[in-house]
Amino acid sequence: MATSHGEPQRPELYRTFEREVPAWYRDAKFGIFVHWGAYSVPAWAEPSGELGTIEQRTWFTHNPYAEWYFNTVRIDGSPARERQDALHGGAPYDDFLDRWTASAWDPRQMAGLFRRCGAGYVVPTTKHHDGITLWDAPGTGTRNTVRRGPRRDIVGEFAEAVREAGLRFGVYYSGGLDWHFHHSGPIVDNASMYASRPVDEAYNEYAFAHVADLIARYAPDVLWGDIEWPDAGKPDGPRSFARLLERYYAAVPDGVVNDRWGLTHWDFRTSEYQHGRDTESDGTMWENCRGIGLSFGYNQTEDASHYLDGPAAVRHLLDVVSRGGNFLLNVGPDEAGRIPELQLSCLEGIAAWMEVNSSLVHGSRPVPWAEPSDGPWVRWTASGAQVNALVDAAGPVVLRAGGLDPASARTVHGVPVEAVAQDGGIAVVVPGSAVPGPVAVVFDRA
Repeated sequence: MATSHGEPQRPELYRTFEREVPAWYRDAKFGIFVHWGAYSVPAWAEPSGELGTIEQRTWFTHNPYAEWYFNTVRIDGSPARERQDALHGGAPYDDFLDRWTASAWDPRQMAGLFRRCGAGYVVPTTKHHDGITLWDAPGTGTRNTVRRGPRRDIVGEFAEAVREAGLRFGVYYSGGLDWHFHHSGPIVDNASMYASRPVDEAYNEYAFAHVADLIARYAPDVLWGDIEWPDAGKPDGPRSFARLLERYYAAVPDGVVNDRWGLTHWDFRTSEYQHGRDTESDGTMWENCRGIGLSFGYNQTEDASHYLDGPAAVRHLLDVVSRGGNFLLNVGPDEAGRIPELQLSCLEGIAAWMEVNSSLVHGSRPVPWAEPSDGPWVRWTASGAQVNALVDAAGPVVLRAGGLDPASARTVHGVPVEAVAQDGGIAVVVPGSAVPGPVAVVFDRA
């Protein structure tokens, strides 16, 4: 869940880390998030809506995020609590860790699919708010996937497979919440969420050791935090978050850090579904994340009405990229490690489209002087001197952009497209496409 400040200013201690965003991240445009955990065993949440569209108390009681199951079942009167009592008799959450098998998980096959989708980086969870770590993290005893459940170093296997596929590897770590380490009442609104954050030195040392270990073992290209960082670790000192940043950039000079580590440091801002959209601003690197459905963790109650299909996911990607952002699309495997059918269908649709059109996305830049439209649906990107209109409409369409040569209109394969100047724009006959999704009409500048 996103936490953001409208226009944050870095404290003095963290200004030394300010720098240009590395070119690889700015050019990648598309990444894959993976939420996989003990919550993938019950795999249940109410598909109530997108973050940022629901009143907060309703949101927490009827939370559509399956990865929040640990919290939602603690809320009196929540449907998740009623279901947990009826099906599992009030059994402890950690029973799901022991029932999590990862028996069908093939990390190389999964990484190959992500590569075919055109993703430039992959960011799996390493510890979500339930506190279970997906590697043998220091101080966790047996409460990790190496000692229980899958009995595998999931983070390490992901890292190896993703890098073998030629992609960048990142890690998600929940620094702000840990419902096992810090026992508190259920979170029912934003106020109780912040009140329940562990902020003391004991938790800071615990979290510091985890992130330091992730850096030392896996040298992640993306360090993706969530909710916050313990307050005790923000000032200077031997266990300061600043010391982690020093270790990180020494180990990964072209690594990137997101903005959910509290008011400390960031290389890029984040939004989530409809929440935090004020971070999506010109001149600042940003990334939008969302699930293929309404949840990040796999939710067995969702159906096709809750999911993006391939063309819808491509439209979302193009909308984000056309405005200067990156898109981090989440995949939620089932407990065995399989990508559920509707998610797989979406990813295959993206892969088919990207096989033809990836050059219009990777390394592209916005075209601020061209007009996007939702009727007909049109977005714009620039690939060097080439300007790309991405159109999801049939028949003749008038594109609103000046400074283009109508005679140069062509498909991504160089086939001429009928286009003439009209009413201050360019009227084009949108060509057909062999793959579902927006069609590209490519122009040279006049």
